Amino acid sequence: MVVKFPKLEDLDLAGKTVLVRCDLNVPMKGGKVTDNNRIVRLLPTLQYLIKKRCRIVLLSHFDRPGGKFVPSMSLAPLVDAVSEVLGGKTVHFGVDCIGAAARDAVNKLKPGEILLLENLRFHPEEDSGDEPFSRELASLGDVYINDAFSASHRAHASITGIPRYLPFAAGRLMQQELEALHTMFSSAKSPMTAIIGGSKVSTKLALLESLIDKVDNLIIGGAMANTFLSVQGYAVGQSLVEPKLKSTAKRILTIAKRKNCKIILPVDVIVGMSLQPNQPTAMADIDCIPPEQMALDIGNQTLEAIFECLAHSKTVIWNGPVGAFETRPFDVSSLMIAREIARLTQAGKLKSIAGGGDTVAALSLSGLSESFSYLSTAGGAFLEWLEGKTLPGVAVLLSAKSSRVHKIASGNG
Repeated sequence: MVVKFPKLEDLDLAGKTVLVRCDLNVPMKGGKVTDNNRIVRLLPTLQYLIKKRCRIVLLSHFDRPGGKFVPSMSLAPLVDAVSEVLGGKTVHFGVDCIGAAARDAVNKLKPGEILLLENLRFHPEEDSGDEPFSRELASLGDVYINDAFSASHRAHASITGIPRYLPFAAGRLMQQELEALHTMFSSAKSPMTAIIGGSKVSTKLALLESLIDKVDNLIIGGAMANTFLSVQGYAVGQSLVEPKLKSTAKRILTIAKRKNCKIILPVDVIVGMSLQPNQPTAMADIDCIPPEQMALDIGNQTLEAIFECLAHSKTVIWNGPVGAFETRPFDVSSLMIAREIARLTQAGKLKSIAGGGDTVAALSLSGLSESFSYLSTAGGAFLEWLEGKTLPGVAVLLSAKSSRVHKIASGNG
């Protein structure tokens, strides 16, 4: 079944002022963008709108300022990054996203020009989905484009509020995300394997429970694996464990066995005294972890078991590194798994989909972003999609009736 929702081509866009909800919540260090992947993937939408001579108004959040102005969370430093992706094209900046400052900045725009407004989350009304705030945002434009799948799991004013007042459609990135995810899951071939990493079971509990019903193999890595090992009676030293979730982990293992979903946990690990870069490390079987040390990556035997599983899989879903990826040398196993999945994908032996900030970073670092069947830019939204939850922003798009699309295309939206 083809997933249906309004796209850019369904809108009468020529010369219109277009509000584009994007996600510019990108990694920054020293005022500079360290990973511009989300900006780059916004490019197809911007290029389309520029050709249509639209006045383009970019709306985005950045971090969690708590509804107040926080200088370090301003979007102003993103102006140069967006301009660079656009080949040096001038990008204007508005010091607020509503009020006289925003209106004046929008009114000064000429056809084909781009304006980036200040952080939406400087206003508490954004997170609460406030109607008056939504209406004021909508008053800045003629048409609304949602190109932020990665933020569409939030019922925020800029995600679900603006579409109540303007004709709307999905941008190119949103379209790509929806079509790729729908195709992957509607036509996934078995055996299907999921690799789930990260630090805490608590953040991915719903995901693990959901995947048990969908996959043949569930590989659990990262620090979250420690809780499962602890439940099985292994002493994991100083490794991160969530004691309150031991009963939950035990229940997940029991359900998986009943539903014939194979759980693959580490059988050996790389241990160290602390999470510090380039420190002395050693490999230890899970029943020999020194009491004063902690597990920080998976070991060679575990990698071999994962590779064996991948060799017999037809579909792979990956979310979360299997080690403390941000600190070397505990990124090694995640990179090796990335290379193996990429090799099998390029050989046509499996379909692969990956998502989540840390996973995207791992693939970008390894230069393998283009070697997977699909790489999602989303973090929380990707997780909730995998869990089978309805994402508010996506629900708005999918609920659009064909008659409404017709009216929009005719310019009567």
